[in-house]
Amino acid sequence: MISDFTALRAQLANGRTSAATALSACRAQAHSAAGKLAYTHLETSENHACRSAPLHLPLAGVAVSVKALFDVQGWVTHAGSKVLQAQPAATTDAVAVARLRAAGATLMGQTHMVEFAFSGVGTNPHYPTPAAMDALWGRDLGDVYVPGGSSSGAAASVASGSAWLGLGSDTGGSIRIPAALNGLVGFKSTANLVPLQGTLPLSSTLDTACALTRSVRDAITAHEILAARRITRSCAPLAAWRLAIPSTLMLSDLAPAIAAGFTRSIALLRQAGAHIEEIALPELDALPAIHRRGTLAAAESFAWHEPLLAQHGHNYDPRVRQRIEAGRHMSAADYLRLHQARNDWIAQVNARIARFDALLSPTTPITAPLLAAVAPASALDPAQDAARDAAFVTANALLLRNTSVVNMLDGCALSIPCHLPGELPMGLMLWHGADRDDALFNLGLLAESTLLTEALRQGAQRAQPLHC
Repeated sequence: MISDFTALRAQLANGRTSAATALSACRAQAHSAAGKLAYTHLETSENHACRSAPLHLPLAGVAVSVKALFDVQGWVTHAGSKVLQAQPAATTDAVAVARLRAAGATLMGQTHMVEFAFSGVGTNPHYPTPAAMDALWGRDLGDVYVPGGSSSGAAASVASGSAWLGLGSDTGGSIRIPAALNGLVGFKSTANLVPLQGTLPLSSTLDTACALTRSVRDAITAHEILAARRITRSCAPLAAWRLAIPSTLMLSDLAPAIAAGFTRSIALLRQAGAHIEEIALPELDALPAIHRRGTLAAAESFAWHEPLLAQHGHNYDPRVRQRIEAGRHMSAADYLRLHQARNDWIAQVNARIARFDALLSPTTPITAPLLAAVAPASALDPAQDAARDAAFVTANALLLRNTSVVNMLDGCALSIPCHLPGELPMGLMLWHGADRDDALFNLGLLAESTLLTEALRQGAQRAQPLHC
C-alpha cells in the first residue's frame, strides 16, 4: 500500500510504477461507489493526462481534485450551487490551480462542496452527500456519517483514493473539519500566503486556499507549491518546542471519544519528550460579544450574493441562504467596528501566546454526525425537517467552534489524525497566529510520527512515512 504521494513519487522515480498506472488507479477509484460521490465533474480530456508532465516536477503522476469554487479553464465554477450552473466555463485557471498544474499535477475533477462553502457539515441538497471514510486506516466507517465541510468532496476524493491531494478552501475550518472527520491531514496556511485570484469568495477577509493530503510531508509539498515558497525545516526534537493547551472554550463540551483521544494524544506527546503547558485564554470567551451584530462571513458573503439572491434566492440551499441573509441587516458601521474589534482581539491573543511555538486543541469537539440526523430536507421525510434543521445548526456550530478561532486570529493550523483503529476519525489541531506556518509543519512531522507509532503498536497495518 502506498501511504502518500511522496511515497508514490519515490516509486515513480525508481521505476516501480508509472504515471499512467498511478492515474489509472485513481480514475478507477473515482468511478467506484465511494469515489464517484466526491465529484460533480470528472475530467476526461487527454489535456490533463499526467504522462505529459516531466517526472522531475514535484506533482508529476499525482492526481489532484479541485473544489468547485476554483476556476479551471473549461469548467464551470458553480460552487456547489444551482444558481451558477448555467454560466460560461472559466477561461483561465485560478492562481492556485495554475500553480498545481505547473507542478505537474493531473486534475481529476471538480469536487462536491457545501453550496457557496457556507457550512462545516458537508451536506448539499443539490448533490448526493459523500460519506465520511477513515483514510488513515483505509476502511469504510460502516454507517453513513457526514464528511465535514465545506471541502467535503476534496476530503472524499483523497479518502477514497481517487486523488492524492484535494485543493480546497478554509474560511472557518473547511479544510480542517473534513480532515478530522476522514482521517486526513488538513493545513490552513496564513491566509495571505496563497493568492485567491480566480476563487469564488465566501469572506474576502477570512478565505484561505489550501489542501487536504494523506500526510504532513505531502502537506508541506502542497503548501510550498500553492504559496510559491519553501518552508524552513528543523530537526529539533519535541523537547525543544514550547507547546500549550488553551483550556478556555477549546476543551468545553467535548464528546467522550474526542476527550479520550485528545487526552491520549497529549500523553503520548509528553512521553515522547514534549513540554506542554495548560493555559487560560480568556480572549476566546469574548468572541460572542465581538460577533453580536454579525460576522465577517455573513457581511461579506451578503455583499457578493445580494444581486443573485434578488433573482435566484429560491434556488439556494435554505440553510445556506439563511446564513448569508444574516448579513443583510449589518450596517457599514457594524462592519467597520467588527474589523477594529478583530484587530484588537488579534493583538491581545498574540500577546498571550507569543512565548509558545504552537497550541494544541481537538480539531473538532465532536466526531462526525450521522447523515440521517442532519440531511437536507429533500433527502428524507419532510415531517422530520424541523428536527434535522435543528440538529444541523447544533452540529455546524460545534464542528466550526475550534477551527474558526484560527481564522478569526488570521492564523495558521494543521490538523493531523489522532484516532486508533476502530475509533471514528478525529483530529489533533496544532495552531498559532500569522506566519507561524513553518513551525507548525516541523512540529506536525514530529507529532504525526509519535501518534502513528502508537497506532501501529496497537496493531494497525500501515506503512509509516519517514521524516527528518
